[in-house]
Amino acid sequence: MAVLEGLTQSPSAFPLLIAVLLLVLACLHLTGVKQTQKRKTPPGPKPLPLLGNLLLLNLKELDCSLCELSKKYGSIFTIYLGPKKMVVLAGYKTVKEALVNHAEEFGDRETSPLSRSISNNHGIIFSNGENWREMRRFALTNLRNFGMGKKMGEEKIIEEAQHLIRVLENLKGAQFDTTQPLNYAASNVISAIVYGSRFEHDDARFKAMVNRENEAIWLSGTASVRLYNMFPWLKPLIRNVAVIQKSTTANLEEIQSYTNNLRKTLNTQDSRCFIDSFLINQQGEKKLEQNAGLFHEENLLYCVEDLFAAGTDTSGTTMRWGLLLMAKYPHIQERVHEEIDRVVGGRQPVVEDRKSLPYTDAVIHEIQRIGNIVPLNLCHKTSSDVHFQGFFIEKGTPVIPLLTSVLRDESEWTKPYTFHPEHFLDDQGRFVKRDAFLPFSAGRRACPGESLARMEVFLFLTSLLQRFRFTAPPGVSEDELDLTPVLGATLNPSPHMLCALGRS
Repeated sequence: MAVLEGLTQSPSAFPLLIAVLLLVLACLHLTGVKQTQKRKTPPGPKPLPLLGNLLLLNLKELDCSLCELSKKYGSIFTIYLGPKKMVVLAGYKTVKEALVNHAEEFGDRETSPLSRSISNNHGIIFSNGENWREMRRFALTNLRNFGMGKKMGEEKIIEEAQHLIRVLENLKGAQFDTTQPLNYAASNVISAIVYGSRFEHDDARFKAMVNRENEAIWLSGTASVRLYNMFPWLKPLIRNVAVIQKSTTANLEEIQSYTNNLRKTLNTQDSRCFIDSFLINQQGEKKLEQNAGLFHEENLLYCVEDLFAAGTDTSGTTMRWGLLLMAKYPHIQERVHEEIDRVVGGRQPVVEDRKSLPYTDAVIHEIQRIGNIVPLNLCHKTSSDVHFQGFFIEKGTPVIPLLTSVLRDESEWTKPYTFHPEHFLDDQGRFVKRDAFLPFSAGRRACPGESLARMEVFLFLTSLLQRFRFTAPPGVSEDELDLTPVLGATLNPSPHMLCALGRS
């Protein structure tokens, strides 16, 4: 202060005072700019009060709306779904960098009012923290133990493929809806792992469980349920929410019934299935008096529910897209037939055949790419404050890693909106992996059953295409087969009928 007083009292020192003040102001400005840069948030359209950006979005094609916005705002942008602020990641490079290179920061799961009301941080899909880590680890271990990626798993899938073939043979070429037979077949693969046995396709309890599961997954992605998740106070007005909760409760009761039966015959020295393994761990916790452990009944029921739902819907839907695309593009189906006939002949296709069936493998990968069955991914959440690609995203921010933008990335795919198996072939017709092929997501939250699903889809489709030629029904041309997906949490084909004609 004395120095300043001296400067102000001396006229010759006044310019020096001004210079000092200007220097201080400049330093403060630069510090403020630096702080602003550190906290620069992703851009996005200006939200309206309460509605957010809803007027810019088509809730029936939300992934497409977000892809359009990314063209204006870039690969990282902010969107408001009602009052809820979210960050969208678009394009292969950005999504991969976030989920793989920053796996920890982007690794939490955002839970919606619907998921919280159903699972309450139990199970695998919609849990976080230690519960999620332990349940996912346990699920992965047991999926592998009971066949995922092993010969034992291959044999279970082949057995189910033979049952499915007989179902289609009994139709004798008549038109049929692919939904139930393919979903029942896919569900039986995960059921054999979870329950230790498969179910007959006409088993009433089994059919009811699968049908309820498929309906709940479909309804959870409808516009009305999306609105409920934005505005929970709308619940009394939205019937679909009550239907989902009722269906989930009914399936949990069935799982409890099957679990009780397995508990009666449990042999701790011989685990028959996932439920047995869980029950054995549960008993171990009780012996150690760890009654507050994670292997409690709620986690058991919700882990089985998560595995059953994911194992049924994703593989079944992928196969439905596959058969529809084969009927839509018979020239591609003919090339697959030719390759299978030449390489496999009349014997049962096996996983080992994949490396000798490059065109068929490319077709199956392209089915998964163009099917794009989980377009919005499942919503993530930042576990901590993160600086990412020049932007600041605070802890707890919901994040949408937009898989549509990855599987249709124009910088990665030569014909992103066209069914084009050559995406996965080189000039010599050899199969090539593509880094931007992420239908199962990536990082910590990637689908734990990915290798099982890959095995399923390959064995089911090659077995079916070895035996049948799939066509549109009589009187319907290939051009009339509609590839428009149906709105839902996963993208299913529009309702359609096909014919499975035996190949002589």
